Amino acid sequence: MASRNGVVFEDFFPAMVEKLGAEGFMKELCNGFRLLMDGDKGVITFESLKRNSATLGLQDMSDEELMSMLREGDLDGDGALNEMEFCTLMFRLSPSLMDSSRKWLEEAILSEF
Repeated sequence: MASRNGVVFEDFFPAMVEKLGAEGFMKELCNGFRLLMDGDKGVITFESLKRNSATLGLQDMSDEELMSMLREGDLDGDGALNEMEFCTLMFRLSPSLMDSSRKWLEEAILSEF
């Protein structure tokens, strides 16, 4: 369990990948994106994140913390998260998945030689 900006985060992603498989896990990430996105714009905006944050148990996060989270994932600088940016951010926020990804990459590279 990790604490970031006063929010307690427990990384359940590795267990989800194990239970759902990679494809099932990606479907769940996409469902999470749709839950948080602005239906009219098709992206996660600050307003849609703020409006839906209670669904994720993040109702105690300040506007600055929510904005910081949005900025961290906003790779193209448009002020919103598209589905790819959201999924990338979720992977980056999971230390266990990042470690597993590194191991898979190393194994793939070593198997080429």
